[in-house]
Amino acid sequence: MRQLIINADDFGINEMVNVGIIQGHLNGIITSTTIMPSGSAFDHAITLASVNKELGIGIHLTLVGETPLCDPQTIPSLVNSEGCLSLHYSEFLRRYCLGKIKLNDIHKEFTAQVQKVLDSGIAITHLDSHQHMHIVPGIIDITIDIAKSFGIKKIRIPAEPYLFSGGYPFQTARIIARGGLTFLAEIARRKIQKHRFSATEHFFGMLAGGHMHEEYLLRILSSLPEGTSEIMIHPGTNDSILQKMYNWNYHWQAELHSVTSPEISQYIMDHHIQLISFRELEND
Repeated sequence: MRQLIINADDFGINEMVNVGIIQGHLNGIITSTTIMPSGSAFDHAITLASVNKELGIGIHLTLVGETPLCDPQTIPSLVNSEGCLSLHYSEFLRRYCLGKIKLNDIHKEFTAQVQKVLDSGIAITHLDSHQHMHIVPGIIDITIDIAKSFGIKKIRIPAEPYLFSGGYPFQTARIIARGGLTFLAEIARRKIQKHRFSATEHFFGMLAGGHMHEEYLLRILSSLPEGTSEIMIHPGTNDSILQKMYNWNYHWQAELHSVTSPEISQYIMDHHIQLISFRELEND
């Protein structure tokens, strides 16, 4: 049997992203999303979530690109002179590898983020993170500790197969980045298994992240292995505005088109792929 979670990242980062995610849920195949507690459109996301209760909602733990929830003075190693988190994951990782990031500061900020979502009344299905920072050595241990303390049983393991391309155009930098991420993710998988957390057996969406056109999504589906899988997507409703706000070169509208495509839905039905959320993922 093949069970599949379609998870939309960045719920709460922007209202146009929020609307895209809900459209993809109501009119397409999105079963799950992860909310950014520090996102500028967090309250808008919570309002949408309150009337779309079948949508599974996890937490997109955030260490880069946003303003922290904690008072910057209480987490000094995480913020710049303006009190903001590192703008880019490469900047964060450089400082982290140099020993300039204090794990206790990460623990404080992650705890505040989870608590904010719980206080909103959301039943949390799982944890993942913006730019996959939660699987970095040392940070995965903090993630596990926080998940235990809040009774969260599931954690994303973004380990896309090393040799999988799905027809996505070859880009050396992305291949290298994907390989490094998968390596760290498999180390993180062993840790979460030791502590009896659950994750999907398979993960897709790293190589084509932000560029999940219908043809690439269909190729992932046609290669979907037996067992449980997650496909990560990033839908939204207005590329022209979003591309001015975020320098990621994402194609949010194309991804929304992919997850609402009748051909994609028909393929899933014809090939007996069961859509689930992390809520239905069995605990280890």
